[in-house]
Amino acid sequence: MADDRCQPLQGSPACRRRQRRQSGHESHKRGLNTNLHLAVDALGMPVRVLLTHGTAADCTQASKLIEGIDADHLIADKGYDTDAILEQAAAQGMNAVIPPKKNRLKQRPYDEDLYKLRHLIEHAFLILKRWRGIATRYAKNRTAFLAAVHIRCLALWLNIS
Repeated sequence: MADDRCQPLQGSPACRRRQRRQSGHESHKRGLNTNLHLAVDALGMPVRVLLTHGTAADCTQASKLIEGIDADHLIADKGYDTDAILEQAAAQGMNAVIPPKKNRLKQRPYDEDLYKLRHLIEHAFLILKRWRGIATRYAKNRTAFLAAVHIRCLALWLNIS
């Protein structure tokens, strides 16, 4: 395996070429630099899954996650505290339970007791990552990684765990 001999500090052209090639967002990155975004229902079962590059902000994906979902409450962490998300949630008839960021000029109230149900979202991630193929991201590309996540979600819905 010639690739194992390339150390990051060595200056051979093969090592530099390899590092340059991996710096882009190609499909061969094996999903190692990806974020998994998940929407769950009231029971903590996955409803929608999105996969983005690791450098993408969480708040940029929220509109895709909640689009078309009929729910009474939208529970999310501080990373999703933007005016656009709050407006979209209100337009869809959802009560947004998102703690405000510290740098928000006008701090708004939120239901702290209802926010405690956010553990259902974290529990869904925990159940997904119990599957070794997802936790260690064995998939060779993003498509295969997303397919593995979908298969695990399907297993959860069918109660095959």
